Order: sequence, then structure tokens, then C-alpha cells
Amino acid sequence: MAVVIRQYTSADAQAAIEIWNEVVREGVAFPQDEELDAAAGDEFFRAQSFTGVAVVGNQIVGLYILHPNNVGRCAHIANASYAVRSDLRGQHIGSAIVSDSINRARELGFRILQFNAVVATNIHARHLYQRLGFKELGTIPGGFRMKNGSFTDIIPMFIGLT
Repeated sequence: MAVVIRQYTSADAQAAIEIWNEVVREGVAFPQDEELDAAAGDEFFRAQSFTGVAVVGNQIVGLYILHPNNVGRCAHIANASYAVRSDLRGQHIGSAIVSDSINRARELGFRILQFNAVVATNIHARHLYQRLGFKELGTIPGGFRMKNGSFTDIIPMFIGLT
């Protein structure tokens, strides 16, 4: 499967929103609990420092958003979120978009890429991030509210980009 990563355009909105909202509905990874609608979704994706879409053939199969993690003296630290269509997970699309986001963050002048809230039970994502060189910063007990209302740990992670 040849995955091409390119910059998001408004023409991608419907497919990108569907993939993003699927992860939101699953309730086990993203901090958001509200789904995006067409107008808010396009605005959200265009407002990022970079939104990349993963394309196979002519279908969008995944995406990522990249933006500063904070402001001012911490604006050199990037943050990102990733989403892959559930029916295509396990086919290395995640690896492609995470790798692309690392390179894009460097190109944009970020010095660090940090994930604030990697859900501890998201083992596949944690292993992927570790394989690509991310380091765990510790554990925040009960830092994530699951869809079912229970709480689980989060593990902030980072990779240096310089």
C-alpha cells in the first residue's frame, strides 16, 4: 500500500472530518468529546500549523494536525494528533503520518514534538511512538476520562527535533 502524505485542502474536509469524528466517537484517544461539523471541521484543519492527509489511490485514509503546544517561550514545542480510518489500522499508515509530522515539525522550526496525553491503554500508539524515538515523561494517574466514564492514566511523550 503506497501512502502519500500531502497538505490538507478544504476539498478534503468531508473525509477528514469523518476520520477525525470516528476517533472522537471511540472515546479512547482524543481529549475532545464533541464531533466536528462541516464548517467547524474545515476551519479547525485549516487553522493548524500544518494538517497532513494520508492518501492511498484517491482515498484519504488518515490525517494529522500539527501546531504549537503552547505560546511565547514554549512556542518552539509542537503538538500533534493522528487519526487513521479504523478499517485500515495496522497497515503502517500511522507510522507514515507520525514520521511525516516529525519531518514537518522540523521544517516549521519546532525543536521538540510533545504529546501531552497519550492514553496508557493505547498500546499500539505508544509502541509506534517509542519505535520512532519518542520518550515517555512519566505517568499522570487518571488523567484521561474514557467514553464509559472511567479514568485511565496518560503518558506524556516527546522527541527532540534538533
